[in-house]
Amino acid sequence: MPVTQSRPITPGQRFLQRNRTGLTVNEPVKSLTQYKHNKKGRNCYGRITSRRRGGGHKRLYRQIDFKRNKIGIPAKVEGIEYDPNRTAHIALLTYEDKEQRYILAPKGLEVGATIISSDEVVSFDVGNALPIKLIPPGSVVHAVELQPGRGAQIGRSAGAALRLVNVEGKYATLKLPSGEIRLINANCRATIGTVGNTSHEKQVMGKAGRNRWKGRRPRVRGVAMNPVDHPMGGGEGRTSGGGHPMSPWGQLSKGFPTRRKSKSTNNMILIRRNGRRMKR
Repeated sequence: MPVTQSRPITPGQRFLQRNRTGLTVNEPVKSLTQYKHNKKGRNCYGRITSRRRGGGHKRLYRQIDFKRNKIGIPAKVEGIEYDPNRTAHIALLTYEDKEQRYILAPKGLEVGATIISSDEVVSFDVGNALPIKLIPPGSVVHAVELQPGRGAQIGRSAGAALRLVNVEGKYATLKLPSGEIRLINANCRATIGTVGNTSHEKQVMGKAGRNRWKGRRPRVRGVAMNPVDHPMGGGEGRTSGGGHPMSPWGQLSKGFPTRRKSKSTNNMILIRRNGRRMKR
């Protein structure tokens, strides 16, 4: 889907570049939406734990079918819609029994196409969901489960695609977009193809106010603050810090790993995204 630039009727549209061509201009299905609370970066105690969040436009949450557990029933694609809650576009499906569901719209899926979720070998068309053990090695997949029946957890953002390396026994080897290579249960379900809206990263907001509509507040540099507010603040005249980059609370931000080692899935990783091979 190409990024387009409209004729600037207002100053805010002068530098705006976005990709909305080919989308179905409809209101979302009311039965598939629900209210979404804006946390504004606060935890259950009301304290800010994620800074620079707040405000923004109200938006309904579209319930996405990540499990694809409607087995053996073909579904017709009624439309490709915009979803304000994620980078990917979503597709509205209507099954033969008249039930409707939303799924992530893969690249190349068109309105009027028929897709299916099956536990048996079917055609490997874009949008079909199958257990990984039935998908041929070398295929590109997305919306992959980490545990059978739990629902897709990886490969869900715009343009994401995982490469199925091979399947041996009860485990399959997949290469993630980050470069990480890991093992996944071969009974987990995945969807054929790449997540759509691949040109998402090429969009240009055009103005600061458009980010405020998304709930993103301004970010102030630490070197522009006073020493009482940030370890990198202060100094005579303008300085570039003069020290190691760190957070306002003294935590170094130099790129060392902060991922917890107690993750139960660590033993499933073969090669980390930094290229290091995991010890087994």
